[in-house]
Amino acid sequence: MSHGVDILKLWEVAGLFARGVIVVMAIMSLWSLSVAITKMIFIAKNQSATRKFVPEFSRALTEGNMDKAVMLAERHKASHVSRVLGGALGEVKPLIQDKATLTSADINSAERAVEREMLITLAEFKRGMGVMATVGATAPFVGLLGTTMGIVTAFTGMAAAGASGGLAGISAGIAEALITTAFGLLVAIPAVWFYNYFTTKIENLTVEMTYSSKELIDYLIKQVGSDFGRSIFTKEFQAQKAVTGHGHVAG
Repeated sequence: MSHGVDILKLWEVAGLFARGVIVVMAIMSLWSLSVAITKMIFIAKNQSATRKFVPEFSRALTEGNMDKAVMLAERHKASHVSRVLGGALGEVKPLIQDKATLTSADINSAERAVEREMLITLAEFKRGMGVMATVGATAPFVGLLGTTMGIVTAFTGMAAAGASGGLAGISAGIAEALITTAFGLLVAIPAVWFYNYFTTKIENLTVEMTYSSKELIDYLIKQVGSDFGRSIFTKEFQAQKAVTGHGHVAG
């Protein structure tokens, strides 16, 4: 009849070093899982807010209602896309509200604001990724360390017992040693899985932010030269045309 592994019995007979290794790996596992759960909730909230924000924001741009677009960006702060677009709109908000001239310098300022907000938002998304990467990479080695020391202890005990010890005398010690490697793999596998999952997720979120910000910047660029706002070059050209009566420079 086969017998299962009695974890509690192995813990009772485990040496001080093996117990220390197991405790360390338990802490690593709880740390990694807590980071993963927190990050999953954070990303889910961002995506939920983005699904509400994007259709309304796109509709406001289509209608040319920039005041509403600014209001939406300020209201949906939980959305990663809203935070990035809000950075750009924050640079041109006074001009939009006052119906003032929107220049190419203002658009460049909005682009830089987008870059800053994207860096901050990506830093928030990547927070804790190092924990999962470290746990996934080091947990098997910590378990292997416990196994190595356990086997050394088992063979040392066998040598002390002499021929009377036999294989039965060291079987429990080897089992105790190998359980730390198994535990290390159980800790590392979820950490690696979560790390790869969140890496792919963050790449997709980065694409969303980049695409949306480019759309907004393109929209603002189209406004330069329109009735909403004209660049300095356009204003100077129109002023010259009004004076000379044509748009050509006199030779």
